Amino acid sequence: MIGKAVCGVLAAAALAACSSGDPKLLNLTTTTEGPDEFAIVPNKPLEAPESYASLPTPTPGGFNRSDANPEAEAIIALGGRPEALNDIPGTDAAIVNTVTRYGVTPNIRATLAAEDLEFRRKNDGRLLERLFNVSVYFKAYRRMSLDQYAELERFRRLGVRTPAAPPEPQ
Repeated sequence: MIGKAVCGVLAAAALAACSSGDPKLLNLTTTTEGPDEFAIVPNKPLEAPESYASLPTPTPGGFNRSDANPEAEAIIALGGRPEALNDIPGTDAAIVNTVTRYGVTPNIRATLAAEDLEFRRKNDGRLLERLFNVSVYFKAYRRMSLDQYAELERFRRLGVRTPAAPPEPQ
């Protein structure tokens, strides 16, 4: 009887280890439905076209008859200026020039997505961590994290003023 139970647990563990889904470093769950993102900006009423045959073929990211410029409409609804969408404010020009001084990689999002997926696959956690839905996020990124208090002390030794630095936890 006990042998069958052990075999059942081992089979379930082996099945869980073979999952083919995206590896998740930070496993967060919620019991609530969360906010309704469509409640932020009021939707325009639906309207029927004069002729369904004259409708263009849908293209992802293409023109939408009811929301010709949704970003600008959202900016207006939130009290902003849509003409500032394409402008770089003068206060940000120096940082934009510094960041783009070596050029811009056009496919950076796809490259980062592939590298992130590979990193998450390598740091997906051990079998029992995956089986019991244990977060391995902080363990996976430990080498990349910054010790904020060591940096604070380094800045202070260099004479940099840090008036808004939070106190070290006791």
